[in-house]
Amino acid sequence: MLRRSRLRVLLVTPLLLTSLPVAGAGAPHGHTSVASGGLVERPFSPRAVEREREKEEVRRRLTEAGNGTYIGEMLAERDSALARWPDRRGHPLTVWVQPQADIPDWRSAYADGVRRAVLTWDSLDLPVHFAFASDSAKADVHVTFIDHFDEPISGRTKWARDDDWWITNADIVLAVHHRTGGALDDDAMHAMALHELGHLLGLDHTEDPTSIMAPRVRVRELSAADRATVRLLYTLPPGGVR
Repeated sequence: MLRRSRLRVLLVTPLLLTSLPVAGAGAPHGHTSVASGGLVERPFSPRAVEREREKEEVRRRLTEAGNGTYIGEMLAERDSALARWPDRRGHPLTVWVQPQADIPDWRSAYADGVRRAVLTWDSLDLPVHFAFASDSAKADVHVTFIDHFDEPISGRTKWARDDDWWITNADIVLAVHHRTGGALDDDAMHAMALHELGHLLGLDHTEDPTSIMAPRVRVRELSAADRATVRLLYTLPPGGVR
């Protein structure tokens, strides 16, 4: 899927220079000519200064560790902002996977594939960990199944964030059937779960077709770039980097 590049237009306004009377040269005695005006703005707050230093540090780390990742594509997609979950080493995200569904062609292997996908991301030892919940009411994340989407997609992740770009909650929906009617096989469902869990963690699409986060998923496992990108993301604070 090709992305339309954003074109920024810089408007340059001509500067018109005019002659200004010089004080004391032809001006009436006792009068002062005002040559320019100015605006006194508030000084930067300590928090603003600290935030700018944080952004500079993030930009430095992106330059040093960005090779082999697609985090640059993510920044372009989100107008130079990153989103992720807060560190939760001692308090894992609880995931409830729908254990059964009254959908034609649905089978328990789908739920098993989702759980394996959760364990795959969890094995990366990120600052956010996962645990399975048997009670949907007590889960942070819900993974549910539907028959199909009306759009040409097989999965969808919805997450919310606060003003500081920390992800606060998320849910995943996976389709049993393609829009054209065929059912996903077990490997395809596992791959789609890997893809959507990447979104849940804060990853965006990449144009690299060998990545699980490509818009059209053709692989069945995480790539080195997937692992490197999510690991770098979870060493950085969320929010804008410009």
